[in-house]
Amino acid sequence: MYKIVRKKVLNPTVTQMEIDAPLVAKKAKPGQFIILRVDEAGERIPLTVAGCNPDEGTVKIIFQVVGATTELLNHKEAGEYIQDFAGPLGVATHTDGIKNVCIVGGGVGCAIAMPVAQEFHRLGAKVTSIIGFRNKDLLILEDEFKACSDKLIVMTDDGSYARQGNVTVPLKEMLEAGEKFDMIITIGPLVMMKYVTLTAKPFDVPVTVSMNPIMIDGTGMCGGCRITLVQDGKRVTKFACVDGPDFNGYEIDFDEAMSRGRMYSDFERHAHQAACNLFKKA
Repeated sequence: MYKIVRKKVLNPTVTQMEIDAPLVAKKAKPGQFIILRVDEAGERIPLTVAGCNPDEGTVKIIFQVVGATTELLNHKEAGEYIQDFAGPLGVATHTDGIKNVCIVGGGVGCAIAMPVAQEFHRLGAKVTSIIGFRNKDLLILEDEFKACSDKLIVMTDDGSYARQGNVTVPLKEMLEAGEKFDMIITIGPLVMMKYVTLTAKPFDVPVTVSMNPIMIDGTGMCGGCRITLVQDGKRVTKFACVDGPDFNGYEIDFDEAMSRGRMYSDFERHAHQAACNLFKKA
Protein backbone atom coordinates (compact mmCIF):
# COMPACT_ATOMS: atom_id res chain seq x y z
CA MET A 1 0.00 0.00 0.00
CA TYR A 2 1.21 3.50 -0.83
CA LYS A 3 0.24 6.54 1.21
CA ILE A 4 -1.01 9.77 -0.34
CA VAL A 5 1.09 12.39 1.41
CA ARG A 6 -0.37 15.50 -0.22
CA LYS A 7 -3.23 16.36 -2.55
CA LYS A 8 -3.79 19.59 -4.47
CA VAL A 9 -6.52 20.51 -6.95
CA LEU A 10 -4.91 22.33 -9.90
CA ASN A 11 -8.10 23.03 -11.84
CA PRO A 12 -11.65 21.59 -11.96
CA THR A 13 -10.49 18.42 -13.74
CA VAL A 14 -6.79 18.09 -12.84
CA THR A 15 -5.36 16.97 -9.49
CA GLN A 16 -1.84 16.69 -8.13
CA MET A 17 -0.82 14.09 -5.55
CA GLU A 18 2.42 13.22 -3.82
CA ILE A 19 2.81 9.52 -3.04
CA ASP A 20 5.10 7.95 -0.46
CA ALA A 21 7.18 5.66 -2.69
CA PRO A 22 10.87 5.97 -1.71
CA LEU A 23 12.22 3.31 -4.09
CA VAL A 24 10.56 4.97 -7.07
CA ALA A 25 11.63 8.43 -5.92
CA LYS A 26 15.23 7.28 -5.75
CA LYS A 27 15.34 6.02 -9.35
CA ALA A 28 12.81 8.00 -11.44
CA LYS A 29 13.96 10.49 -14.06
CA PRO A 30 12.05 13.03 -16.18
CA GLY A 31 10.09 11.35 -18.98
CA GLN A 32 9.49 8.11 -17.09
CA PHE A 33 6.16 6.92 -15.72
CA ILE A 34 4.55 4.69 -13.11
CA ILE A 35 1.59 2.31 -13.23
CA LEU A 36 -0.83 2.35 -10.33
CA ARG A 37 -3.97 0.62 -9.06
CA VAL A 38 -6.30 2.42 -6.71
CA ASP A 39 -7.51 -0.81 -5.05
CA GLU A 40 -7.28 -4.59 -5.45
CA ALA A 41 -10.12 -4.70 -7.96
CA GLY A 42 -8.88 -1.68 -9.91
CA GLU A 43 -7.43 -1.43 -13.40
CA ARG A 44 -3.83 -0.49 -14.05
CA ILE A 45 -3.26 3.01 -15.41
CA PRO A 46 -0.01 4.76 -16.41
CA LEU A 47 0.81 8.22 -15.08
CA THR A 48 3.93 10.22 -15.79
CA VAL A 49 6.26 11.07 -12.94
CA ALA A 50 5.74 14.82 -12.47
CA GLY A 51 8.52 15.20 -9.93
CA CYS A 52 10.42 13.40 -7.18
CA ASN A 53 11.79 14.22 -3.76
CA PRO A 54 14.33 11.45 -3.04
CA ASP A 55 15.12 12.86 0.42
CA GLU A 56 11.46 12.73 1.45
CA GLY A 57 10.78 9.59 -0.59
CA THR A 58 7.81 11.04 -2.45
CA VAL A 59 6.74 10.97 -6.09
CA LYS A 60 4.47 13.60 -7.62
CA ILE A 61 1.74 12.60 -10.08
CA ILE A 62 -0.71 14.85 -11.92
CA PHE A 63 -3.80 13.39 -13.53
CA GLN A 64 -6.95 14.48 -15.33
CA VAL A 65 -10.27 12.99 -14.28
CA VAL A 66 -11.50 11.34 -17.49
CA GLY A 67 -12.41 7.75 -16.64
CA ALA A 68 -13.50 5.50 -13.80
CA THR A 69 -10.05 4.96 -12.30
CA THR A 70 -9.10 8.63 -12.24
CA GLU A 71 -12.50 9.39 -10.72
CA LEU A 72 -11.84 6.82 -7.97
CA LEU A 73 -8.31 8.15 -7.45
CA ASN A 74 -9.59 11.71 -7.22
CA HIS A 75 -11.86 10.73 -4.33
CA LYS A 76 -8.86 9.66 -2.28
CA GLU A 77 -7.53 12.21 0.21
CA ALA A 78 -4.18 12.88 1.85
CA GLY A 79 -3.51 10.24 4.48
CA GLU A 80 -5.33 7.49 2.55
CA TYR A 81 -3.65 4.73 0.54
CA ILE A 82 -3.61 3.31 -2.97
CA GLN A 83 -2.94 -0.34 -3.73
CA ASP A 84 -0.02 -0.36 -6.21
CA PHE A 85 2.54 2.14 -7.46
CA ALA A 86 5.05 0.45 -9.79
CA GLY A 87 7.97 2.12 -11.49
CA PRO A 88 9.88 3.89 -12.78
CA LEU A 89 9.03 2.58 -16.24
CA GLY A 90 9.97 3.69 -19.73
CA VAL A 91 13.06 5.46 -21.06
CA ALA A 92 14.02 8.83 -19.57
CA THR A 93 14.05 11.90 -21.82
CA HIS A 94 17.32 12.32 -23.71
CA THR A 95 19.22 15.42 -22.54
CA ASP A 96 22.85 14.91 -23.64
CA GLY A 97 24.29 17.64 -25.85
CA ILE A 98 21.12 19.78 -25.89
CA LYS A 99 21.91 23.38 -24.97
CA ASN A 100 18.92 25.22 -26.45
CA VAL A 101 15.58 23.47 -26.08
CA CYS A 102 11.96 24.42 -26.72
CA ILE A 103 9.37 22.65 -24.56
CA VAL A 104 5.82 22.72 -25.97
CA GLY A 105 3.08 21.50 -23.65
CA GLY A 106 -0.65 21.30 -24.13
CA GLY A 107 -3.29 20.93 -21.41
CA VAL A 108 -2.57 18.22 -18.87
CA GLY A 109 0.46 17.29 -21.00
CA CYS A 110 2.14 20.22 -19.26
CA ALA A 111 2.39 17.98 -16.20
CA ILE A 112 4.74 15.78 -18.22
CA ALA A 113 6.55 18.69 -19.85
CA MET A 114 7.27 20.47 -16.55
CA PRO A 115 9.82 18.01 -15.06
CA VAL A 116 11.53 17.82 -18.47
CA ALA A 117 11.86 21.63 -18.56
CA GLN A 118 13.11 21.59 -14.96
CA GLU A 119 15.78 19.01 -15.80
CA PHE A 120 17.10 21.00 -18.76
CA HIS A 121 17.17 24.12 -16.58
CA ARG A 122 19.11 22.21 -13.91
CA LEU A 123 21.62 21.13 -16.56
CA GLY A 124 22.18 24.72 -17.66
CA ALA A 125 20.42 24.63 -21.04
CA LYS A 126 18.49 27.59 -22.43
CA VAL A 127 14.82 26.68 -21.97
CA THR A 128 11.97 28.21 -23.96
CA SER A 129 8.56 26.94 -22.85
CA ILE A 130 5.26 27.30 -24.71
CA ILE A 131 2.20 26.05 -22.86
CA GLY A 132 -1.33 26.06 -24.18
CA PHE A 133 -4.82 25.58 -22.72
CA ARG A 134 -8.40 25.87 -23.95
CA ASN A 135 -9.13 28.68 -21.50
CA LYS A 136 -7.93 30.43 -18.35
CA ASP A 137 -9.79 28.07 -16.00
CA LEU A 138 -7.74 25.10 -17.25
CA LEU A 139 -4.35 26.78 -16.78
CA ILE A 140 -1.91 24.79 -14.62
CA LEU A 141 1.73 25.04 -13.51
CA GLU A 142 2.43 28.55 -14.83
CA ASP A 143 4.61 29.50 -11.85
CA GLU A 144 6.57 26.25 -12.10
CA PHE A 145 7.32 26.88 -15.77
CA LYS A 146 8.33 30.48 -15.07
CA ALA A 147 10.87 29.26 -12.53
CA CYS A 148 12.63 26.93 -14.96
CA SER A 149 12.27 28.78 -18.28
CA ASP A 150 14.39 31.53 -19.81
CA LYS A 151 11.29 32.43 -21.82
CA LEU A 152 7.70 31.37 -21.18
CA ILE A 153 4.78 31.88 -23.56
CA VAL A 154 1.25 31.05 -22.41
CA MET A 155 -1.51 30.55 -24.99
CA THR A 156 -5.26 30.08 -24.60
CA ASP A 157 -7.56 29.03 -27.42
CA ASP A 158 -10.23 31.58 -26.49
CA GLY A 159 -7.94 34.43 -25.42
CA SER A 160 -9.29 34.44 -21.86
CA TYR A 161 -5.71 34.60 -20.54
CA ALA A 162 -2.36 35.67 -21.97
CA ARG A 163 -2.17 35.34 -25.77
CA GLN A 164 -4.93 33.90 -27.94
CA GLY A 165 -4.12 31.05 -30.30
CA ASN A 166 -2.53 27.63 -30.34
CA VAL A 167 1.03 26.73 -29.42
CA THR A 168 2.25 26.45 -33.01
CA VAL A 169 1.80 30.21 -33.59
CA PRO A 170 4.65 31.47 -31.35
CA LEU A 171 6.75 28.42 -32.27
CA LYS A 172 6.54 29.28 -35.97
CA GLU A 173 7.27 32.94 -35.24
CA MET A 174 10.46 32.07 -33.37
CA LEU A 175 11.63 29.64 -36.03
CA GLU A 176 10.96 32.16 -38.79
CA ALA A 177 12.89 34.77 -36.79
CA GLY A 178 15.94 32.48 -36.86
CA GLU A 179 15.82 30.81 -33.45
CA LYS A 180 18.10 27.76 -33.56
CA PHE A 181 16.76 25.16 -31.19
CA ASP A 182 18.78 21.99 -30.72
CA MET A 183 15.54 20.15 -29.98
CA ILE A 184 11.81 20.74 -29.71
CA ILE A 185 10.09 18.49 -27.17
CA THR A 186 6.32 18.43 -27.33
CA ILE A 187 3.88 16.77 -24.97
CA GLY A 188 0.11 16.96 -25.12
CA PRO A 189 -2.83 15.91 -27.31
CA LEU A 190 -1.84 13.90 -30.37
CA VAL A 191 -3.24 16.46 -32.79
CA MET A 192 -1.20 19.19 -31.11
CA MET A 193 2.01 17.15 -31.30
CA LYS A 194 1.29 16.39 -34.96
CA TYR A 195 1.06 20.07 -35.85
CA VAL A 196 4.07 21.05 -33.74
CA THR A 197 6.02 18.48 -35.75
CA LEU A 198 4.67 19.81 -39.06
CA THR A 199 5.52 23.36 -37.99
CA ALA A 200 9.13 22.43 -37.20
CA LYS A 201 9.72 20.29 -40.30
CA PRO A 202 10.52 23.11 -42.80
CA PHE A 203 13.19 24.36 -40.40
CA ASP A 204 14.82 20.94 -39.97
CA VAL A 205 14.69 21.07 -36.17
CA PRO A 206 14.65 17.69 -34.37
CA VAL A 207 11.31 17.02 -32.63
CA THR A 208 10.71 14.60 -29.77
CA VAL A 209 7.13 13.65 -28.93
CA SER A 210 5.94 11.90 -25.77
CA MET A 211 3.37 9.22 -26.62
CA ASN A 212 0.66 8.15 -24.20
CA PRO A 213 -1.35 5.33 -25.81
CA ILE A 214 -3.50 2.75 -24.05
CA MET A 215 -1.24 0.78 -21.73
CA ILE A 216 -1.86 -2.21 -19.47
CA ASP A 217 1.22 -3.98 -18.14
CA GLY A 218 4.02 -1.50 -18.86
CA THR A 219 6.43 -4.23 -19.99
CA GLY A 220 5.58 -4.62 -23.69
CA MET A 221 3.81 -7.95 -23.14
CA CYS A 222 0.22 -6.87 -23.80
CA GLY A 223 0.88 -4.92 -27.01
CA GLY A 224 -1.79 -2.37 -26.21
CA CYS A 225 0.62 0.56 -26.39
CA ARG A 226 1.98 -0.25 -29.83
CA ILE A 227 2.61 2.60 -32.20
CA THR A 228 3.78 2.69 -35.80
CA LEU A 229 6.93 4.47 -36.91
CA VAL A 230 7.94 5.07 -40.51
CA GLN A 231 11.69 4.57 -40.83
CA ASP A 232 13.41 4.61 -44.23
CA GLY A 233 10.06 4.03 -45.90
CA LYS A 234 9.27 0.97 -43.78
CA ARG A 235 6.56 0.72 -41.14
CA VAL A 236 7.98 -0.41 -37.81
CA THR A 237 6.05 -1.34 -34.67
CA LYS A 238 7.30 -0.05 -31.33
CA PHE A 239 5.89 -0.16 -27.81
CA ALA A 240 5.55 3.10 -25.90
CA CYS A 241 6.06 1.46 -22.50
CA VAL A 242 9.50 -0.01 -23.19
CA ASP A 243 10.77 1.79 -26.33
CA GLY A 244 9.38 5.19 -25.30
CA PRO A 245 7.43 7.11 -24.32
CA ASP A 246 9.67 9.55 -26.27
CA PHE A 247 9.97 9.12 -30.04
CA ASN A 248 11.15 11.02 -33.11
CA GLY A 249 8.12 13.09 -34.10
CA TYR A 250 8.94 12.84 -37.80
CA GLU A 251 8.58 9.06 -37.70
CA ILE A 252 5.21 8.79 -35.91
CA ASP A 253 2.09 7.77 -37.82
CA PHE A 254 -0.08 10.29 -35.97
CA ASP A 255 -3.29 9.48 -37.85
CA GLU A 256 -3.11 5.82 -36.83
CA ALA A 257 -2.25 6.78 -33.25
CA MET A 258 -5.24 9.13 -33.07
CA SER A 259 -7.54 6.45 -34.48
CA ARG A 260 -6.35 3.92 -31.89
CA GLY A 261 -6.69 6.50 -29.14
CA ARG A 262 -10.39 6.92 -29.91
CA MET A 263 -11.18 3.19 -29.78
CA TYR A 264 -12.21 3.10 -26.14
CA SER A 265 -13.51 6.66 -25.69
CA ASP A 266 -17.15 5.55 -25.37
CA PHE A 267 -16.26 2.82 -22.89
CA GLU A 268 -14.17 5.28 -20.86
CA ARG A 269 -17.00 7.80 -20.79
CA HIS A 270 -19.55 5.19 -19.63
CA ALA A 271 -17.18 3.82 -16.98
CA HIS A 272 -16.57 7.34 -15.68
CA GLN A 273 -20.31 7.97 -15.44
CA ALA A 274 -20.81 4.69 -13.58
CA ALA A 275 -18.09 5.64 -11.09
CA CYS A 276 -19.67 9.07 -10.58
CA ASN A 277 -23.07 7.47 -9.96
CA LEU A 278 -21.51 5.11 -7.42
CA PHE A 279 -20.19 8.01 -5.37
CA LYS A 280 -23.50 9.85 -5.65
CA LYS A 281 -25.33 6.84 -4.20
CA ALA A 282 -22.76 6.50 -1.43
